[in-house]
Amino acid sequence: MSTTRLFPLALMLALALLTLWLDHQVRVEGGEHPALRRHDPDYMVNNFTTTTYNRAGNAETVLSAAQMLHFPDDDSTEVTAPRVMQAKPQQSRFTVRADRGKISREGDEIFLYDNVVLVREADAAQPEGRMTTSFLHILRDRSLVRTDKQVRFEEDGRELNGRGMEYRADTRELFLRDDVRARIESKKAQ
Repeated sequence: MSTTRLFPLALMLALALLTLWLDHQVRVEGGEHPALRRHDPDYMVNNFTTTTYNRAGNAETVLSAAQMLHFPDDDSTEVTAPRVMQAKPQQSRFTVRADRGKISREGDEIFLYDNVVLVREADAAQPEGRMTTSFLHILRDRSLVRTDKQVRFEEDGRELNGRGMEYRADTRELFLRDDVRARIESKKAQ
């Protein structure tokens, strides 16, 4: 064989080896796609509201916020100034607001942070209740609200303080875990 025929084959072989080597170097250094290595939002929504309906077509949960950011690297969603309203049949309606929050991938869990205030509306059985804390975990499908932080619960004539709390909206049960202190005024004092 002449060198004029071997040269194109040698050039193609060299290019193939160079391509394999470059591919290997990029995979070893980077690991994942560069966009997935950074925690940058892929979209942002300002002043949004989303509503979840029950089977009867009634609004059950309304989530609104000043801003929502979605991050593709971990499929997380962060919200600024969130407000959650939940109204299920046979349960007191409650509204929660906070400075910031995160929403789970499926949207069934909401994590609220900083200056969290929950207000349970008054009904025939109970007066309005107000709860304040620095962190709150809402499990929408289970009608459960909980925290492991310090919490203060105020209701007409009653005040409860403690650390760690669960509130079951469907049964109206409130559980305080640790360092519980209470102040309950007698009916005559009111």
